[in-house]
Amino acid sequence: MAYNKRDEYYTSFEKHYHCYSLAHVAKPQHEAGDKIIMPQSAFDRLAHTEVGYPMMFELCNLSSGKTTHCGVVEFTADEGFIYLPNWMMDNMKLQEYELVRVTNVSLAKATYMKLQPHTKRFLDELSNPRAVLEAILRKFSCLTTGDTIMIMHNESKYYIDVLETKPSNAVSITETDCEVDFAPPLDYKEPDEKLVKRKVPFPSQVGEQSKQQPQAVKEEANNKFKAFTGKGKLLGFK
Repeated sequence: MAYNKRDEYYTSFEKHYHCYSLAHVAKPQHEAGDKIIMPQSAFDRLAHTEVGYPMMFELCNLSSGKTTHCGVVEFTADEGFIYLPNWMMDNMKLQEYELVRVTNVSLAKATYMKLQPHTKRFLDELSNPRAVLEAILRKFSCLTTGDTIMIMHNESKYYIDVLETKPSNAVSITETDCEVDFAPPLDYKEPDEKLVKRKVPFPSQVGEQSKQQPQAVKEEANNKFKAFTGKGKLLGFK
């Protein structure tokens, strides 16, 4: 960490903290999103550090080397500790009280992301997944390629893999418009064409019904995954 004695400003911030999940400190209101709680001493140091706003940080699990990125919501943690959302602890494979390195970073604004829901529930249970995603991701500061994030809607939890982000592997999604593509959910299975054909047999008699059946079979057999029609949709996180 460099320190400029002339203007009494640090040029970077890097600290090691023990981590606890938010469940440990009974602050479930911060579970939705990617923001952590840091101690007051961190705020005092950051106030004298050349950082951008909103503040963003790289977190590193010192045991595994796994990294992710986050924002900060409060500076009320006990000294020497940070508190993380439970899903972030799982994503980083962290145990309670493990050491985490926290470094301030500046991230480019996202222009593109590709996401993959873990289950079809995300598409089946939400009447408008695009609108829900746009609203919930406003609680996030940034995304990191390779992470599994958790979003909450109507008391239900949905896990989503971040497959790709541009222009870099870690991006800010604050005050930006971003193109979003979806990969098929992890539990999605393509329709079995044999079963589809068996399900819609051709009538033995020639008539109007027999003319319609081939089209029905074709439509079912081509029932490929379509999260949102068209190319990636533009979401605004503002």
